[in-house]
Amino acid sequence: MTLTQPADTAPVAAQQTSAPSNPGPPRDTDVLLRRARRLVAPTLHAAVEALPEQTRALASYHFGWTDLSGHPDSASWGKGVRTAFTLACARAAGGDELSAVPAAAAVELVHNASLIHDDLLDTDTMRRHRPAVWAACGTAAAVLVGDALFHAGVRVLQGELAEHTTAATVVLLDAVLELIEGEKADTAFEARHDVTLDECLTMVEAKTGALLGAACALGARYGGTTDPDHLKAMARFGRHLGLAYQAIDDYMGIWGVTAGTGKPVLADLVRRKKSLPVVYALNTATPAAAELTQLYFGNGDLAPSDVHRAAELVEQTGARDWVREFSRGHTATAREYLAAARPTADGLADLCALVRLVSEREA
Repeated sequence: MTLTQPADTAPVAAQQTSAPSNPGPPRDTDVLLRRARRLVAPTLHAAVEALPEQTRALASYHFGWTDLSGHPDSASWGKGVRTAFTLACARAAGGDELSAVPAAAAVELVHNASLIHDDLLDTDTMRRHRPAVWAACGTAAAVLVGDALFHAGVRVLQGELAEHTTAATVVLLDAVLELIEGEKADTAFEARHDVTLDECLTMVEAKTGALLGAACALGARYGGTTDPDHLKAMARFGRHLGLAYQAIDDYMGIWGVTAGTGKPVLADLVRRKKSLPVVYALNTATPAAAELTQLYFGNGDLAPSDVHRAAELVEQTGARDWVREFSRGHTATAREYLAAARPTADGLADLCALVRLVSEREA
């Protein structure tokens, strides 16, 4: 089975030109992430503070700012990768990253809303080494606080830079709708025995690629880009990187460790999730795929020995190597779209560092 790509091809501009000029010495991604979180945190706090009291308390717990009793806490609200990409894309467009803070906060709020709902749909009990909202406070609470954060994400765009409001809101809402469709497909896959790789890729692009693509396009817009071709290139950069990002997430869901993921080892297999490596494996005409099919679609819960056997079978089909190559391929395509957007040297250096962070996580 060959490497599968989305329908679009590498941008003509990137095919006709070499890669961007040398971005200089590698940037420290920890510094980039810390700076992005520091810049966006006040806007996130303000957005959550504007929510009704009970919803505010649950959102604050999800972000790690308070515990379940409402006392101040210092748990992580995540790396803020999408936040960092939004701000770096503003710099890549030649603008001030501070101008893109509303866009970065909007993306982060929507992303966290999707995480709350995703945990509920997948019955994942842990998020960032703490009980997920639904596990701690119930399913109704998780649905409602997730909805509230979607609202907060849109609301935060109604800020100071009025010239961006309409276009930016459309970009964000379109990404939200696509994300919802991706979640719907992912959920539907659970009851199906015939999910194709192309269907899985469409789901992944909607569920992960759409929002990262929106983050990059919004960053470029708030950074001053008005050229439709450049905005499209930045959006496609983010989309392809989102595919690479999800591929590594799915890889970690089978071959990662709890310390790195915040979730139990082999959690995706325990849940019989149709992740990229699993769907690839099931669609290979191999003895391992046949045995995996019997395990995956049998009755009752998988015993621990069955889960470990399933991981062995997925690897025997070549899925472990395939998913790495898939991630590398989409990372390369993302770089071509970034070249087509002609970023500034400073923004390019930051984006190259963030690309490495996303694509090399399995190490």
